[in-house]
Amino acid sequence: MTEATHFYQTFQPTHYNVYIDINRATKKISGTSTITGDAKSETIAVHEKYMTISAVKVDGQDAPFTLDEKAEGIRINVGKTGAVTVAIDYTAPLTDSMMGIYPSYYELNGEKKQIIGTQFETTAARQAFPCVDEPEAKATFDLAIKYDEQPGETILSNMPEIKTEDGVHYFDTTKKMSSYLIAFAFGDLQSKQTTTKSGVKVGVFATKAHQPKELDFALDIAKRSIEFYENFYQTPYPLPHSWQLALPDFSAGAMENWGLVTYREAYLTLDPDNTSLDMKQLVATVIAHELAHQWFGDLVTMKWWDDLWLNESFANMMEYVAIDAIEPDWHIWETFQSSDVPMALQRDATDGVQSVHVNVEDPAEIDALFDSAIVYAKGARMLVMARALVGDDALRKGLKAYFEAHHYGNAKGADLWAALGDASGKDVGTIMNSWLEQPGYPVVSASVVDGQLTLSQKQFFIGDGQDAGRLWQIPLNSNYEAAPAIFKDATVTLGDYAELRQAAGEPFRVNVGNNSHFIVKYDQTLLDDILAHVDDLDATAQLQVLQDLRLLADGRQISYASVVPLLSRFANNPATVVTVALYRLANNLKKFVTPGSAEEKTLQAFYDQLSGQQVARLGWTPQAGESQDDTLTRPYVLNAALYAQNAQAIADAHQLFTANAENLAGLSADIRVFVLRNEVKNFGSAALFDQLITAYQQSSDASYKADIAAAVTATTDAQLIAKLIVAFEDANTVKPQDLRAWYRGVLANDAGQQAAWDWLRNEWGWLEKTVGGDMEFTTYITVTTNIFHTPERLAEFKAFFEPKINTPGLTREIKMDTKVIESRVDLIEAEKDAVNAAVKDATK
Repeated sequence: MTEATHFYQTFQPTHYNVYIDINRATKKISGTSTITGDAKSETIAVHEKYMTISAVKVDGQDAPFTLDEKAEGIRINVGKTGAVTVAIDYTAPLTDSMMGIYPSYYELNGEKKQIIGTQFETTAARQAFPCVDEPEAKATFDLAIKYDEQPGETILSNMPEIKTEDGVHYFDTTKKMSSYLIAFAFGDLQSKQTTTKSGVKVGVFATKAHQPKELDFALDIAKRSIEFYENFYQTPYPLPHSWQLALPDFSAGAMENWGLVTYREAYLTLDPDNTSLDMKQLVATVIAHELAHQWFGDLVTMKWWDDLWLNESFANMMEYVAIDAIEPDWHIWETFQSSDVPMALQRDATDGVQSVHVNVEDPAEIDALFDSAIVYAKGARMLVMARALVGDDALRKGLKAYFEAHHYGNAKGADLWAALGDASGKDVGTIMNSWLEQPGYPVVSASVVDGQLTLSQKQFFIGDGQDAGRLWQIPLNSNYEAAPAIFKDATVTLGDYAELRQAAGEPFRVNVGNNSHFIVKYDQTLLDDILAHVDDLDATAQLQVLQDLRLLADGRQISYASVVPLLSRFANNPATVVTVALYRLANNLKKFVTPGSAEEKTLQAFYDQLSGQQVARLGWTPQAGESQDDTLTRPYVLNAALYAQNAQAIADAHQLFTANAENLAGLSADIRVFVLRNEVKNFGSAALFDQLITAYQQSSDASYKADIAAAVTATTDAQLIAKLIVAFEDANTVKPQDLRAWYRGVLANDAGQQAAWDWLRNEWGWLEKTVGGDMEFTTYITVTTNIFHTPERLAEFKAFFEPKINTPGLTREIKMDTKVIESRVDLIEAEKDAVNAAVKDATK
C-alpha cells in the first residue's frame, strides 16, 4: 500500500461535534458525528467499523455514500473540494472486546455492576464515532454524551464538563489532537484529587470496590510526575486536568488518553499497607510512563504508526528518568537493567525481528507493532544511549525546541534527532539511525591477538541468522582511553595489550554502565582478568558479566557447561540486580533436565547450594533496618529454595500459611505468592483450591489476585487442573484481561502443560473472538514459545501455527517463535550431557 491510501489525503478534519447516546441495558450506542474540514477531493473517506450508517449529510444536504468494509470506512461524494461539514448518523454495538466503547464488570457487596470506558488506540475510535482515525488527522473535538444515567454516577472525559442539559453531558472543546487519544468513562466511581504547583487538577478514579486508601499512592506519584515533567520539558502541562482512571477490564497495561489516562486496576490502585516494593515501583513507572506521553505522544504525536517507537520508546525511558528524580532511594535504573535490558537483548537476537522503525499499513499489522521488547525496551535503550551521548542539558534544550516546533502537530523520528543534534552540536541522527533502521544488535568481540588488543563487531544471533554484514555506530563507553568513543568499523586495533593493561591498572571493559545496546565477548585472557577482579566491579557490571555469558551461551558462542562453575561466585551477592541475573541464567538450566529425573534432583541440590546462605541471612520475614536490596532479593532466593525442595523452606512456608490461615490476604505481599504456591503444591486439597478460587473472585486487590492465580495454577492434581481449564472461559472467574497469566501458569506446570496446550489449540477460535482484537493477542504465542523446549512440542507448535502464518498480525510472531524453539531444542540436544555433568561437579 502507498501513503495515498490514508484517508487524511482525501479529507483533513479541523473540528468534530460528536454526540453519542449509550444504553448499557441494550448494549447499543447511537449518535451523530459532525466533522468540519477540508475536502481534498470530491469523494472523501471517513473511518467506521461495526456501524450501521443511517444518514450522511454534507453542508446540511443528504449525500450519497458507499461502505468500504475492507478499508473500514465510508466513501462520501461531497461534490466539491475545500471547506465542508459532514454529519453522519449511526448506530453501533457495545462489545466485550475491551476495544472501542465497552463495559467493565466488577462486583460490589455481591452485586454485579459495570462501568463504561474506552480504548481507541490504535484504530478503534472508528468503532465509537465516524472519524478520520489516523494520527495525523488532528482536530478539536466537542463531545456530548447521553447515557442511561443512575443517581450518583460520575462521567469523565479528556476535558472538563461544562454543562448538562436534558441528560446530555457537554465537555469543553479539546486541544487539537488525534482521534485515538479521545476517551470518556462513566459509572459509580470514587475519587481523590489534588492540584499541582502550577494549578493542574490531578485525580485518581476507581470503582467503589476499592478501599479509598488504595487511591493515595497513585495520586501522589501522578502529581509529582506532572510537576517533574513540567520542569524537565520546560513546557507547561497543556490541559486543565489529568485524570487517572482504573478500569476493571482493560487489555493493555495503561493508555495515555490526553487528560484521561486509563489503567488496569493492578497498575493504579494498591494497598499502601501491604503491597510489595517491586509492585509499588511498577505502578509508579506505569503512571510516569503514561504522563510522559501527555507531552511526548499527545502534545506532539507521531505522524504515522511506523514511528510508534517515537511515542513508546521515549515514554519508556522517561518513566525511569522521572521516578529516579522523585524517588531517588529506589535506584529505579537498576530495574531497567534487570528487566527492560535483558528483554530487549533476548528478543532482538532472533533473526526476523522487527526493527524499531517499521513500515506498516494494515490495522492488524499496526497492532503487531506493539512489541514490548523492541518498540518499548530496545527503543528506550536507544534513547538512553542518545541521552548519554548528548547529556541532560542538551536533551532538555532539544526537547523544549522539539515541543515548540511541533506542539499540537505531528512529527517523525528525524525531527527528534534534528532537535537533539542542534542542541548538542553532535550528529545524533546518523548514529541513532544505525540502531533505528536495522534489526538486531552487535556482539563486540574483544581479544588479544599477537599481543594487540583488538575489537570487532558482528550481528549477534540466537539460533540461525542471515548475516547481512550490518554495522552499527556503537558508543563503546570503554574504561581504556585507547578505545574510540564511537566504534563504527568491522574491526579496530587499540594497541599493545600489556602496555595498555599496565597503564590502566584495571581489566579492559567496554559498555561501562551498560547503556549501549550490545553485548561483549571477551576472549579467555580478558575474561579471566575481569573474573579475577569481579568483586571490584559495581553491581551493574557484575550483572553484565552474567547477562553476556547467558546470551553467548544461548547463541552457542560459548557452552552453558562453561558458565555453571561461575554461578556460585555470585550467589551471595547482596545486590538485587546481580541476584536477578544469576537466577535468570540458572533458570535456563532447568530446560536441560527432565522433570522428576536424577538430573533434576542434582539441579535442585545446586539451587539449594546457590540460595542457602541468602535464605539463612534474610529469612522469610522482613528484618528491622534491612536494605532495599534485601527486600527485593528475598523473593528470588526463597523461590530458589522452594524449587530445590529445601525441607526447611517448605516447612517455614507451611507454618506461615497456618499462622495466617484466617487472613491470607494479610500475609506480607513480598512473600505471599510463595507461601500460597507452596501450600497448593505440597499440602494441597480440593477444599484449599476452592477456598482460593473464591477468595480470588471476591477480592479487589490485584496483587493478591495475581498471587492466588500463580498458586492455584501450580496444582499437580489432574482433577483440579481440569477445573482450571474450564475456568479459562468463565469470565466470572477469570477475566479475559487476566487469562494469559492463568494460561501461562498451567502451561509452565509440568502436570498441567498438556491440558493447557490442548485448550489453546482446541479453543483458538474462541480466544481469537474474545481477545483477538487487541494488541496483546500475539503474546499468547510468545508465552507458549518461552516454555516449549522439546522436539515433540516443537513439532506440535509448528503443526498448529504454521497454517496460520499468513494471518495479518501473526506472521512475524509465528516465524520468529518457531526459530526460538528450534534453537532452544538444538541447544539442549547438543549440550544437555555436558551441562548436567557440570551441575553435578558444581554440587560436589
